[in-house]
Amino acid sequence: MPALQPEDAILATYREHGHALVRGIPAEAIMAEMYGKYEGCSHGRGGSMHIFDSRTRFYGGSAIVGGGLPLAVGFALADKLKHRPRVTACFFGEGAVAEGEFHESLNLASLWQVPALFLCENNLYAMGTALERSEADTDLCEKARSYRIAARSVDGMDVMAVMEATAQAAAEVRAGGGPQFIEFRTYRFRAHSMFDPELYRSKAEVEQWKKRCPIRAFTTRLQVEGLLDEARLAAIEADVAAEITRAVAFAEAATWEPVENLTRDVYTARAA
Repeated sequence: MPALQPEDAILATYREHGHALVRGIPAEAIMAEMYGKYEGCSHGRGGSMHIFDSRTRFYGGSAIVGGGLPLAVGFALADKLKHRPRVTACFFGEGAVAEGEFHESLNLASLWQVPALFLCENNLYAMGTALERSEADTDLCEKARSYRIAARSVDGMDVMAVMEATAQAAAEVRAGGGPQFIEFRTYRFRAHSMFDPELYRSKAEVEQWKKRCPIRAFTTRLQVEGLLDEARLAAIEADVAAEITRAVAFAEAATWEPVENLTRDVYTARAA
């Protein structure tokens, strides 16, 4: 996210909370949205799956797997036609690669040479299906290259590798180099939801991946390089805890949307 510019458009998945926070949407507005309160960034209409904020050009998560891909092509095409030096970044998981939207979107993005950056977060299991059980060819970059789109794989557990690869790709797209695809090879430590029994992987595998926790690894790197000490780390963690407390309090105190607004943005008034 820091590799993108304020004028760039962003479309995400329905696990978009981290993207939204880093983009600059206030935690209070996000938490209120998750509570379904009127002070939420979508006035409580979107909930957890549809964080949206036009001010930061964060055009929402999508409850449909791969649903943001066609929209991203549209945003990028509009920028190209208007000659605006912008990038449209679209986040999605590897599960979306099996969807028709993925192939249709990459095909059109390549044909039209739109300034789109396709960012695939490959956690190996989508919602709960191993990659090799859903894809005949598990080389995701090869799928992008089949549409003549430049593609690269990055260690998604390495913060700096992700930053550098994204910054380079975004710069190339912005310079008129056409769409690009990045696969971030990462892992999901927790179950997909509270109803997920996690029968598709072993606990030993999860523990092995946890040893490569990107937050812990990056923290250690900063400490080794003398850029972070224990006092500063403790202060950062205290600030985060305080921000969460404020967000929860804000959401708890926020109001419900008035009943008279029930049909707002759903129906339009009939012309006389």
